[in-house]
Amino acid sequence: MTTPHSAQRPRSFPDGFLWGAATAGHQVEGSNVNADIWHEEWAPGSAYAEPSGDAIDHYHRYREDIALLADAGLSAFRTSVEWSRVEPEPGYTSRAALDHYRRVFEACHERGVEPVLTFNHFTVPAWFAAQGAWTSRDAPERFAAYCQRVAQHLGDLVTYAFTLNEPNVASLMSAIGMLPFGTDGPDRDSDLWGVVRPKGAPRVGADPDKWRTGQITWPEYNDQVIQAHRLARDAAKSSQSHLQVGWTLALADLQPTEDGVDAWREAQFASEELWLEVSRDDDIVGVQSYGRERIGPHGRVPVEPGRPTNQLGWELYAPALANTCRLAAEVSRRPVLVTENGVATLDDGLRTAHTRATLEELHAAIQDGVDIRGYLHWTLLDNFEWASGYEPRFGLIEVDRTTFERRPKPSLAWLGTVARANALDVASEV
Repeated sequence: MTTPHSAQRPRSFPDGFLWGAATAGHQVEGSNVNADIWHEEWAPGSAYAEPSGDAIDHYHRYREDIALLADAGLSAFRTSVEWSRVEPEPGYTSRAALDHYRRVFEACHERGVEPVLTFNHFTVPAWFAAQGAWTSRDAPERFAAYCQRVAQHLGDLVTYAFTLNEPNVASLMSAIGMLPFGTDGPDRDSDLWGVVRPKGAPRVGADPDKWRTGQITWPEYNDQVIQAHRLARDAAKSSQSHLQVGWTLALADLQPTEDGVDAWREAQFASEELWLEVSRDDDIVGVQSYGRERIGPHGRVPVEPGRPTNQLGWELYAPALANTCRLAAEVSRRPVLVTENGVATLDDGLRTAHTRATLEELHAAIQDGVDIRGYLHWTLLDNFEWASGYEPRFGLIEVDRTTFERRPKPSLAWLGTVARANALDVASEV
């Protein structure tokens, strides 16, 4: 006989478990005019549905946003520092920009919120893109120097810091056959390749053949990115030894079809396990997971008819996050922090229901001994979702993009209730 929800016992999470939400600078701040992606958005023939523009003006409204998060009951806020604001010209550090981010983190502490720092969330300075971004020979050293400056200025306010956001995402898309990365043949001129071909170079007088955006890390330069991470980690810890440093990885729950086992093994190693092995030298690993991808002999296969999906067509599969956390912990041998997980949907009831089911699976993984330190929902506010523009709605808070009025959704209150209780108490859930 099934036990009624109201009779079930609360499923408690470990003491000190972080409950929060995540954002990223370029996606919420607005007017990030020195970033590579800004120029990509405004270039003729841009692959972006619309430019970021003012975004949702978080740069000026961060106190309001942090207050909404704290008042709901959440206790952690992940955000990124924008490299292009801190170092708008090579070698020049903006003290004003560093002081701005310090005020953001101080505002978190004033409200009892733990700030979680990301040094780089895709965007890079336009001058860095003009030099080839991560393909440039001195990219690792330049990035490490930037991270050290940020750590020196902000690190005393932070426990968890992540160098790079999803540096494996291009490897993941390549491995499962979504994009033809790493090829020098006809695919270089395909329509699919054109979706991510950089177009911003002419806006800053850069050589188009040299320009590379920070958002797409070409797999043939993985070694450069890994070196950048290692140097940045060590540089940050050299000035703030207490920092728990890692990187965040895009981990889809890859599952083989009956005839796709060999392709699945190859894809999972190249796009996930290889990167998790790098994390063995880190303090922690950030897991970012949104669903399942089924792998056949020729790459990903379409979502089965009738399966639920989000606005972007990604399958909603509740065990995905727990499965990827298990994989991350097993391969990296490090503690895990969920740095992103959420649902792009206009149906906030679906957001709550799917998040609840996801957290039930995550709780089971913790009960099995997986060391998971917290859950940071993507995202706090409806924001700029890269090439998709503002249409996908991942936020716990709706934003009027004309007036910037914030309107918290019921899902924020629900997640805050879970956070205050540090438990999934189904008797009190909506």
